[in-house]
Amino acid sequence: MTPRLAAPLLALFLLHALPAPAQAAAPAGSADAAALPAQLVDLDAYVAAAQKRFGVPGIAVAIVKDGHVVLERGWGVRELGKPAPVTAHTVFAIASNTKAFTSMAISMLADEGKLSLDDRVIDHLPWFRMSDPYVTREMRIRDLLAHRSGLGLGAGDLLYWPGTTYTGEEVAHRLKDVPLTGQFRAQYAYDNILFGVAQQLIEKESGQSFQAFLDSRILGPLGMTETRYNSDFLKPGDDVAIGHAAYDFKDVRPLAAPMTWSNVAGAGGIYSSVHDLSRWMELQLADGVISGRGDAAKRLVSAERHRAMWQLVTPIPVTPAKVPQLAPLTPNFSGYGEGWFLSDYRGHKLVWHTGGWPGMVSKVTLVPDLGVGVVVLTNAELSGAFNAITYRVLDAYTGAPPTDWVAAYGAALDRQHDDADAGWKKHLASRDASSRPSLPLSGYVGTYRDPWYGDVAIERDGAGLRMRFTRTPELTGRLDHWQHDSFIVRWDKRWLNADAFVDVDLDHDGAIRGIRMAPVSPLTDFSFDFQDLRLAPVPKS
Repeated sequence: MTPRLAAPLLALFLLHALPAPAQAAAPAGSADAAALPAQLVDLDAYVAAAQKRFGVPGIAVAIVKDGHVVLERGWGVRELGKPAPVTAHTVFAIASNTKAFTSMAISMLADEGKLSLDDRVIDHLPWFRMSDPYVTREMRIRDLLAHRSGLGLGAGDLLYWPGTTYTGEEVAHRLKDVPLTGQFRAQYAYDNILFGVAQQLIEKESGQSFQAFLDSRILGPLGMTETRYNSDFLKPGDDVAIGHAAYDFKDVRPLAAPMTWSNVAGAGGIYSSVHDLSRWMELQLADGVISGRGDAAKRLVSAERHRAMWQLVTPIPVTPAKVPQLAPLTPNFSGYGEGWFLSDYRGHKLVWHTGGWPGMVSKVTLVPDLGVGVVVLTNAELSGAFNAITYRVLDAYTGAPPTDWVAAYGAALDRQHDDADAGWKKHLASRDASSRPSLPLSGYVGTYRDPWYGDVAIERDGAGLRMRFTRTPELTGRLDHWQHDSFIVRWDKRWLNADAFVDVDLDHDGAIRGIRMAPVSPLTDFSFDFQDLRLAPVPKS
């Protein structure tokens, strides 16, 4: 798994008043040592500190400046316990950084006159349905890309997270039953499922699979030969990073196998390397033009559409940092465009995105007025490392004094864990441990159906109970009694870090009316949207 404009004249003054960064020799692996600011001369030690603080086995970084790659390298290992190093060519799951590629594909089709971002979705996909008829009728293509649909945070993600047997078409069609918990276009709430709908739209209007469109229209022209559509397309011999997770939020270990988002690749399927993503960042900073590779520049997307992707569509409220060390990062504005986050830092507009995946997190950041781009890919789940490295690079190029962002994000991580521990202690203090279930355990056995997810089974297992999400192989686990008619499901796959309360509702006759769920820990990824499930018993035949 994941934010007021300054007076224009003041911003312009600050831009020109910033001192030009001095130059210095680069860390090993740099593509152009002379172009790196002196502040990055200790980048090797800084990255090592980030790896240690956040438990990250491997990190890859690339920096581009004014159309040139100035740094492109890796640190650490692809998998704990094995010697293979991370290099600039190691591919990682870039997860939601894929959304910018999906947005680019939509804009390319708009340039060809095959659609307009102001078109209604149902005019292109007549089967498209949201749970509200008005939203169904008024949803525009731009709304698919801007997180303002009225869906709650991560709504519908259990249809493909952490990997299900649903097809992409089934996921998109099930959207009609996913509840809307907000108002249409009234507020920001991050979703993935509508980017899956955008993928369906791209395939219909282009006449190609999304994979074929990406390969022929974006990845091929850019020379991104190391990039893969999703993990299903990894090839033997590929230099692939292995994801790592903190099992039970504690011990960092490798994950057994890569997960695939084959059923919603438009939201987060791509695997790529910093070498390839350097070319992607160069394209973005060149206003959608490929240059410097071949006899003539080639425009992939119109300047008008490229600018539109970087224009704010959905405002995001700016909230104070939870730890004082991160206060300098508080932006003056924050929002989402078409597949990109938008904010500011030290008087400069930032265009960026992050990606979160089981065992891997990443960040791509562009500073258009400085011609700077930085990408950080990691094979562990904590965002502190990629943020600390990104802001170290940004400070170097904006002439800011060096700040120990590793320590700052470490303090934020400690605060998160302290808050989670306090929450668990509160649960324990409220628990009536002497209480017993109202029914014999056999009374809870059965199949329970949610309108959008489908079936969840509770089964007898020896002296206890087990819960099984029928379309999600990883979501199988033991039900432990918590209190009264509440249980905790503890998933067999301990790397999920997603144990959940299971609250059974009985009617006046003692029959089960339904089941509600909620994550036990606030550290659980938001894509485990258990809280949106409305499980009702399926009558036994």
